[in-house]
Amino acid sequence: MKRWLADRIAFQRDPLVFLLARGCAAREALVPLSLGRGPVMLVADPALIEPIMTASESEIGRAKPARRIGALAARSAPALSGEALFERRAAVHRQFAQGLASAYVPQISALARQQAAILARAEVFDAHEVTSRLTLRVICQILFGPSVLGTADESILVDAVRLVENDLAADQFRTLPPLPWVGRRRKAEARHGRAVVMHVVERAKARAADASVLRALEPMALPPEDLADEVLLLLLAGHHTTAAAAAWLLYHLARDPATARRIALEAATASDRAGELVAERLPQASVSLAFVREVLRLYPSTWWLWREVRQPIALAGCELKRGTSLLISPWHMHRDPRFWQAPERFRLDRAFQGPAYLPFGSGPHVCLGMGVGLLELQILALEFSAAYELRALDARVGGPKPS
Repeated sequence: MKRWLADRIAFQRDPLVFLLARGCAAREALVPLSLGRGPVMLVADPALIEPIMTASESEIGRAKPARRIGALAARSAPALSGEALFERRAAVHRQFAQGLASAYVPQISALARQQAAILARAEVFDAHEVTSRLTLRVICQILFGPSVLGTADESILVDAVRLVENDLAADQFRTLPPLPWVGRRRKAEARHGRAVVMHVVERAKARAADASVLRALEPMALPPEDLADEVLLLLLAGHHTTAAAAAWLLYHLARDPATARRIALEAATASDRAGELVAERLPQASVSLAFVREVLRLYPSTWWLWREVRQPIALAGCELKRGTSLLISPWHMHRDPRFWQAPERFRLDRAFQGPAYLPFGSGPHVCLGMGVGLLELQILALEFSAAYELRALDARVGGPKPS
């Protein structure tokens, strides 16, 4: 009982510190954790990630914590399986791939410059507040098309998405049930947020651009609730995690003026005569790419991933029974000195290969927006470095606090 309470309390106090400490101290590939009634194993060996994430759903599937998003957006891709899941992911993936090759660079650049112009009138700004608004505008343009949503609709979506995020965050870090009236209030807020998203989607459908995710989903003839849930999921996935990484990106640009100047010079070589970034030149912009990848190493888009054993299996010499939860933590993997030299240092000369680097997840369930997220962060680094010399008001900023 003492150990059971110790793990739960330590995890609640600071889950990232807890996971890093337990992962780095591991002597076995799987570390047992006492976080609840069922068995939980922290995956400490990156070589196990691929077989876990590529296993069939009948052997290892989504765990209960990971299913909460599916329960909230009950008609979205995470709630599906088999052919239905493949078809929906394929449609979104095709649209993302087409946009990466054509439309997204000028769209994201224009939004970044608009934001830069607004900030030019402010001497001080909160990085996360700025990137939160900016990344939501980016994902809205990708979902609906440029200028489809007005400022009012974008603001409505910001508030709606935050309501849903607050409910998800409360569930993610809770180890005991909430007080009844608190739980009811949060669920009601989340339902309201989902209803608002559905309302905006219905209004935007008629005006959505041909080169948009909304149009890419049209051939499936999804019912309104299914379509709204899919959009809600993409808003959540494409907004919150990228916003957090983007805030840290701005912070490190401010902390390292020399690197910021190198990226500003790279912006010039990656642009045409009119000063517009050229999509074909961005893969060769090695400094900004390394910068973004190092930001994502230190601040991955997801702190941990859950999978659940569906039938008894043997893994890394351990016999795992049905119901065992497997916890994979990119936060730990990215900062374990066994896999990285001087992992706490921000360095651009790292090789970002191998199973210990998974900022967007791994396997067939890797984040669909991975390419868009990388592109968005690279453009943000290039545009802001070219426009500003940033300075951090407080160099003693601590690490992220999941909430």
